[in-house]
Amino acid sequence: MLYYAFLFAVLALLAGVLGFFALSGTLASIAKVLLFVFLVIFVISILTGGRSGTTV
Repeated sequence: MLYYAFLFAVLALLAGVLGFFALSGTLASIAKVLLFVFLVIFVISILTGGRSGTTV
């Protein structure tokens, strides 16, 4: 998910450079949402102990 957040951020920068400002704003919003979702899942994972599997 973090990969997609960075991908949309790079696409937003590229669209902004090329002059597609409306598309750039949309892509930046998607990147923000994905980054926020990633951070929430990451924090929950840390608080619950990370992986919940047995080790061999």
